[in-house]
Amino acid sequence: MSDLSAIVKAYDVRGTVPDQMNQDVARALGAAFVQMLRAGGEVADLVVTAHDMRDSSPGLATAFGEGVRSQSAGIVEAGLGSTDLLYFASGQLNLPGAMFTASHNPAQYNGIKMCRKGAKPIGQDTGLAEIRDRAQAILDGKAEIGPPTATSEKRDLLTEYAAFLRTLVDLTSIRPLTVVVDAGNGMGGYTVPAVLGDTVLPALPLTIVPLYFELDGSFPNHEANPLEPKNIVDLQAAVREHGADLGLAFDGDADRCFVVDEHGEPVSPSAVTALVASRELARYPGSTVIHNLITSRAVPEIIVEWGGTPVRSRVGHSFIKGEMARTGAVFGGEHSAHYYFRDFWGADTGMLAAMHVLAALGGQERPLSDLARAFERYAASGEINTTVSDPKAKIAEVGAAFPDAEADTLDGLTLSFADGSWANLRPSNTEPLLRLNVEAATPERMSELRDAVLSIVRG
Repeated sequence: MSDLSAIVKAYDVRGTVPDQMNQDVARALGAAFVQMLRAGGEVADLVVTAHDMRDSSPGLATAFGEGVRSQSAGIVEAGLGSTDLLYFASGQLNLPGAMFTASHNPAQYNGIKMCRKGAKPIGQDTGLAEIRDRAQAILDGKAEIGPPTATSEKRDLLTEYAAFLRTLVDLTSIRPLTVVVDAGNGMGGYTVPAVLGDTVLPALPLTIVPLYFELDGSFPNHEANPLEPKNIVDLQAAVREHGADLGLAFDGDADRCFVVDEHGEPVSPSAVTALVASRELARYPGSTVIHNLITSRAVPEIIVEWGGTPVRSRVGHSFIKGEMARTGAVFGGEHSAHYYFRDFWGADTGMLAAMHVLAALGGQERPLSDLARAFERYAASGEINTTVSDPKAKIAEVGAAFPDAEADTLDGLTLSFADGSWANLRPSNTEPLLRLNVEAATPERMSELRDAVLSIVRG
């Protein structure tokens, strides 16, 4: 018997196939999804689905659709797609949606990301817990669902998705650029040729050098998680080998994008956030921009310099999207390379962020390393994970060790010091881990503060 509490996470459903995630589970979740929407007073007569390239994804999507159709709701099957293509479908068609993917997780995993119509997020507190409980009742035999009764239709949305993104960023008049793209055998191999190439739309002044564009859910070359340094080694080498202007790496479901410069050096997601924010604020002066609390402090500084209003958020897409909706923000960025756009229904899309970087680079003559330098002002540790038995006790111990620091608890514990340095220590949502991020004006001060906190956490 499946225990859904083990796989229904804070923002999505994710588990191993077939013991945790299988077609019976997907079917129950599909029925529960429609039930949850209708119980909240929403019209749910049609649901759009898409799936990634994992072997189990088509079957899971079909089973979920059977559950939806058992509730007399129809299915629009978008088929293969990235997560942001599913968000596009949900926004453009104004339908609730479900994406079948485990993102950057290893091959044995799969999962579901669900949203309301208009790509509005669903998290534990906004429907996901209710979906879990309703689906568990179905799996336990305490509630019944009938056979599928409504219809399903297939609809290819790739060209519409690509055309829509091209209306948001003009890449037709930039200088020619050579771009290495590492799709990691994930969905970037499907969407990049359509958006940045010439497979469905006219060619752009871009020469794309493809790495691992073959769709393969076993990830034979490396994990599709570009935030892990080992997973961008091939990209870095290819950028140098081809004398490329930059490199882009997408995760498995292509909703995140990581950037390296012409030397193969990483451009931090904070710098990308600041760069894209400056472009969006030039288009929409005086707007609000969301950043999570562990992006560089250069991000809010640059937002203010460009006449915008920075708003600080907890880490996690449901919190960012919630703040986007509450404030009407034009853009939001996270340290994890998730980027959110008002022009994209407040949802995250790595492709659109990549297009902004290409437009900024191609609209002037400097190399990316020079362009990015203006947005990278401080020394950062990156995220450091430590397994601990009692995260709350360790956080309290760290707080007590720095009585002169200004402390806030928006997300874990953030300690801010008089010299501008800061450290954030926050617990994982799913594991007994503490995640540490530190930033300071100099590498020496960053290392000193990082080591001081780690000595307590690991002591």
